Amino acid sequence: MLKRIMLVTIVLSLSHFVSLAGAQKQKTETHPLPDTVADDAKLQEEYAAKAFFEGPIWDPAGKQLYFTSFVDKDTKILRLDKTGKASVWLDETKGINGTYLSVAGRMLGAQAYGQHVMSYAFGESGPADTIVVAANPKWNQPNDVCQTPNGNIYFTDPDFKNRKTSAVYVKTTEGEVKKIITSMPVPNGVIASNDGKTLYVGDSHEKLWRSFPILADGTVGEGRLFFDPETSRKDSPDGMSIDAEGNLYLSGRGGVWVASPDGKSRGLIPVPEFCSNVTFGGADGKTLYLTCANKVYSLQMKVKGGQFR
Repeated sequence: MLKRIMLVTIVLSLSHFVSLAGAQKQKTETHPLPDTVADDAKLQEEYAAKAFFEGPIWDPAGKQLYFTSFVDKDTKILRLDKTGKASVWLDETKGINGTYLSVAGRMLGAQAYGQHVMSYAFGESGPADTIVVAANPKWNQPNDVCQTPNGNIYFTDPDFKNRKTSAVYVKTTEGEVKKIITSMPVPNGVIASNDGKTLYVGDSHEKLWRSFPILADGTVGEGRLFFDPETSRKDSPDGMSIDAEGNLYLSGRGGVWVASPDGKSRGLIPVPEFCSNVTFGGADGKTLYLTCANKVYSLQMKVKGGQFR
């Protein structure tokens, strides 16, 4: 989602709003609410401010939600202290965008402006320690990140401007960084299946999601179309999450789509604003948190997140 310079970032964000406005003029579509949503559940506003929010992550040890914030070039990681109140956990992040809870219980973060993938230990007033997982000044802007159960770390590096040098990488447990996908014009969100055998990647140019079999060496096999919902909405696919049953929660194209492991639609969670990303959290793992333009929401679910299995 983020551009190499913040001016382009603002243009992209505005394009989402233009897409939303255009969609409102089109014929109203009706899609079922996913049956994984709790009965009578409604979106609850947890936090609001004039910022673009991204990268939600739940710390199961501290039992708190963290998310990234963009206001021009002012990029931070915020912690939700209570409904309506958030504090700055990390300032001047150099564009930390997508985040992920590592197998070691740390925060992984894709750093757009610094061309790094970072790892932070959760601390009360900020990171207890900081590790650079991978770095390359020639990368465009690392955007999203995830990890498989065996420890391999995957991240996207989209070329939003030219769509020529986009790639998906893996940092293996042996320490090697490999370029594994170059066929997608603008890879954005990324996540792996709970068993670590499949990698899912959204594309902001193609406006759809693809899946790739993960091979023994951490690379991937030939990809296939995973999900392309029947909707006229064209706002870009962005971040994603997964529940304990393997269903994917895909932000973009009108809200948050829920797709079964075999790529069948289970319905749409409509969101008033452009939704950038989602994650599961809460004491019982059955709260879905949604980061959006100017808002952070929660939604009660019937299922737990994949990390709560």
